[in-house]
Amino acid sequence: MKKQKIIFLFLLFSSAVNANDNVEVDLLFLKIQELEIEIAELRNQLESQNYLIQKLIQESASNIENEDNIDALASDNTVRFSGIDDAKSEEEVYKSAIESLQNQDFEKATSMFKFFIDNFTDEEKLPLSYFWLGEISLIQNNLQTSNEYFLALVTLYPSHYRTPLAHKKIGDIFLKKNELQKAKDKYNFVIREYPNDTASSLALQLLKNME
Repeated sequence: MKKQKIIFLFLLFSSAVNANDNVEVDLLFLKIQELEIEIAELRNQLESQNYLIQKLIQESASNIENEDNIDALASDNTVRFSGIDDAKSEEEVYKSAIESLQNQDFEKATSMFKFFIDNFTDEEKLPLSYFWLGEISLIQNNLQTSNEYFLALVTLYPSHYRTPLAHKKIGDIFLKKNELQKAKDKYNFVIREYPNDTASSLALQLLKNME
């Protein structure tokens, strides 16, 4: 009888140990699941940002290809001019900027976009030049410069179709600087002012991730 009691107590103790082990395993599994969810959210956010950038570049390149045929740039990659605001020169500069952007030659793209801003008055491509200069600076983590370009876009061209995204990008800069309340305020502004724009959906997702 005593032997059976000892065996019973041993089995009871073993079950308790196993139960504790199972609880620890369950807790560890839940933590792993939480980490996997966070990683998936970050990956989706990064992929959506990269997809958006590529889509914008392709859209800009497509717009150029659909315009009248343009002579190739000079073999030494310099831009040929017949005068400020000359249509042919304007297209050459902008095309060179977009092609450099596609090739990730950010130095040349920056130079071309800046040249475009300084020398042309196209109401469609000027805002886009500010946008891409802001985007390039953001990629290079030049946050102050990036903010200045995006601010110039939203201030000078409040009705342009890239303005909502520029506002969202300003929110991204606040987020990178860990100014969380300013980032939330800017994202909420985008959602409130541009509810039907893609930038609004991106801002909403970022707000959810910040909760």
